[in-house]
Amino acid sequence: MDLLDWHRGTLSSRRLAVLVKHMPRDSAVNRDLHGEAVEWDASTHLLAALVDHAAVSNWMTATINSGEDAEPLDYPEPVARPGSPDSHENATADSRVGGTPDGRLPSAGQLSSFFS
Repeated sequence: MDLLDWHRGTLSSRRLAVLVKHMPRDSAVNRDLHGEAVEWDASTHLLAALVDHAAVSNWMTATINSGEDAEPLDYPEPVARPGSPDSHENATADSRVGGTPDGRLPSAGQLSSFFS
C-alpha cells in the first residue's frame, strides 16, 4: 500500500482511517501512541495479577507462621505495569492486594484468626 494514494485521491480518508485503526498490536503507530502498553495483552496482565496474588499469599503464610514475637515481614511489591509510572512505589496499602482502608497491614494474629 502506498500512502501517496490518499494524496492522489485513489485511497479515501475513511479507508485510510480504518487501515490505521486496525494495524497490528506491535506496529510502529501503536507503539508511538501507547508506548510499552502494546506489549501487554490480557494474558500478560492476568499473569502479573497471578504473580502479585501468589506473593501476597506467600507473605500471609509466612506472617502467620512467624509468630507474634517475630519482626514483621515486608509486604511484597507488585509487578510494575505499563502505563502507570512507578505506581508500585507510591502505592498505599489499600491500593495493593490485601491492604486495609486505613493503610495498615494485618498482623500475624489477625491473619491467623481470619483463616481459622
